Amino acid sequence: MAGGELTVPSLRSVGIRRALYIRYRMTPWWLRVLAVWLVSRVVTTTILLWFAAKQPDNPWTRASPDYFSFAQLWDSTWYHIVAVVGYPSELPLNSAGEVTENAWAFMPGYPMLVRGIMMVTGLPWAPISVIVSIGFSLGAALICFRMFRLVLDSGTSLFAVAIVCFAPLSPILQVSYAESMYIFLLALALYLLMKRRYLLLIPVIAVMAITRPSGLAFALALCLHFCLRFLNRRVDAFPAWERILLLGITAFSGLMGLAWPFLAWIYTGRFSAYTDTELAWRAPYLGHRELVPFTPWFEGAQFWMPGALGTALLIALIIAFFASLFLPATKSLGSTLRIWLASYGIYLLAVFFPQSSTFRLLMPMFPLAGALAIPKSRWFRAILILLLIAGQWAWCYICWWYNGYDSTPP
Repeated sequence: MAGGELTVPSLRSVGIRRALYIRYRMTPWWLRVLAVWLVSRVVTTTILLWFAAKQPDNPWTRASPDYFSFAQLWDSTWYHIVAVVGYPSELPLNSAGEVTENAWAFMPGYPMLVRGIMMVTGLPWAPISVIVSIGFSLGAALICFRMFRLVLDSGTSLFAVAIVCFAPLSPILQVSYAESMYIFLLALALYLLMKRRYLLLIPVIAVMAITRPSGLAFALALCLHFCLRFLNRRVDAFPAWERILLLGITAFSGLMGLAWPFLAWIYTGRFSAYTDTELAWRAPYLGHRELVPFTPWFEGAQFWMPGALGTALLIALIIAFFASLFLPATKSLGSTLRIWLASYGIYLLAVFFPQSSTFRLLMPMFPLAGALAIPKSRWFRAILILLLIAGQWAWCYICWWYNGYDSTPP
């Protein structure tokens, strides 16, 4: 540069950057999301194949299985059982008469969809279940962008999608689990709620509630959404017909949250069939006991860190989580997404026992990716993506890859 003027090479580089920027701005939003999703799946597939090549003989596969076989570990087997056998009319019991692990813990939305495609195509469970999961992961990325775009600018929304796609647990979105289908449905439900398209929520809630346990948490979110709209009715019109409709959909979501336990009771003749089945997975930690709401996390604190310190750390964690909902970055997500985060946090606190699967159960808090995406620094974003990829490797090593004595299921 001389005399404050740009040299020819500088002008050329500026022109190239401007041309690239213009080309980027002209690219359809869905194509940008597709590119992010595709790169993330290449990375995640590479990690899964690396672990598959090193996988020894295990209860599900032989050593060094192919990708579709490696995607069948852990609870994938239960979804497969539901798809081809269904649910037991008599619950399995141990010698003490206590319910043991069985298919009632796994809802039918995902396996029944896969079964339907199997019947149409004639293809087996393994490839179809993985393809369905991958397809829903793409759908989730697309609808997440539309959801984030309601509260964030385009670039931030796209990076939020990248965080979701590269997240440490994102490998679960392309194995034979229901998570990708559920995340798609949840993102769609949140989008519709933010747009106040309440009637369209009804079929989404119905399918979502039989895919993963969610009806009660979403009913709480709808209730809080109603309360907020009612309080703001003077500045944001909330006509009577919308109030009645929203209350009805809230009740519907609550009923859908109770529908699966009710069906398990009717089919097996045991009132607590579903909760007893869920508690069977907790028995190795605490033994067989009744579910008392809002006690599991405190029991977990005492199991993992006995004494006052464990309880103190748990209380600090709870306070920190709910306080984080009032940070400027989180507030930028808008009231609806923060209401969902609070509602799901309360739901988890009420019913789930903390162990290695809890990380998977935290996935419905994916709207927090929007808050993480707000910093514009390229260094921050590059380092964050690298850390997320490292987290994928760590999660696969700890929770998915089976080493013969693993006690950390995904």
